Amino acid sequence: MLNALQKELQLRKAELAETPVETIYFGGGTPSMLSLEEIQAILQTVYENYSVSSDPEITLEANPDDVTEAKIKELAKSPINRLSIGIQSFYEAHLQLMNRAHNSEEAKKCLEIATKYFENITIDLIYGVPNMTMEQWKTNLETVFNFGINHISSYALTVEPKTALEKFIRQGKVKDVSEEASLAHFNELVSATKKQGFVHYEISNFGKPNYFSKHNTSYWKGATYIGIGPSAHSFDTKTRSWNVSNNTKYIKSIEENILPLTIEKLSKDDQYNEYVMTGLRTIWGISLGYIKENFGESYLQHTKHIAQQHLEENTIQCSAEAIKTTQKGKFLCDGIAADFFKV
Repeated sequence: MLNALQKELQLRKAELAETPVETIYFGGGTPSMLSLEEIQAILQTVYENYSVSSDPEITLEANPDDVTEAKIKELAKSPINRLSIGIQSFYEAHLQLMNRAHNSEEAKKCLEIATKYFENITIDLIYGVPNMTMEQWKTNLETVFNFGINHISSYALTVEPKTALEKFIRQGKVKDVSEEASLAHFNELVSATKKQGFVHYEISNFGKPNYFSKHNTSYWKGATYIGIGPSAHSFDTKTRSWNVSNNTKYIKSIEENILPLTIEKLSKDDQYNEYVMTGLRTIWGISLGYIKENFGESYLQHTKHIAQQHLEENTIQCSAEAIKTTQKGKFLCDGIAADFFKV
């Protein structure tokens, strides 16, 4: 697999020939299983085949149950300069409901160790969990603040089909997800992070100044990116592509110098919809000048027309330059974006 990842990097270097690499993200699966030598080998391949900026953000995802002090020390010696840790909650019952492998004690121990060696850490938290009280949610947030974490990604729980949670809800063993509770948790999240000096720069992301995720921000701003490995997605503003999800097929294809890609060409409407969907999620909003320049006058007039109804509902705010969601509109962002879509 590692050989295949390195070979795919080599095969695709022309795709970013004109674009310097500013972020590298080890995600999906459990990349913290990689040894220091394996991480170095992958990064060396990147540096040998791509133009990398002088100070790239290099993130590695990790789970609390596989982060030991020895592992963190090893990572701290590598070029990795940012950790993304999937905490989700500090309560046992919530972790079990979400089928997480770690427990509450491991979550706290992990942060205790990680903060000794890394300053740039982001953690994931889930709200709207059935039976999660407001006091428990406040305690989750307070625990994070007490560890001095500088970035939080936080999402409302969604119940996926064919999961244990979906089955428990259907059987009446667990309460269904409450949109009212999720909204209350979201509003508390916004309020509590603001008091701690975080900037709510994207619907689900809160960072202290200088700690915004450069990697995720590039997604939201429509930058070109390449995804390496099985199931990985790529985007170049005009097309979206994704690798085969089967490991064996992926490796065999790469060994034969064939990229195992499915490519979707994005229509002008698709590109506009993508821009609106991601832009409205951020504090930068969608630029009216960008829409006119890249899509034309008809798209600009369409955007202004749809904006009018949401202005009356106080879910967006408009200036001569941009359209942004209001505090009321943030929780409704996906629905607002859908109203702007060209179909």
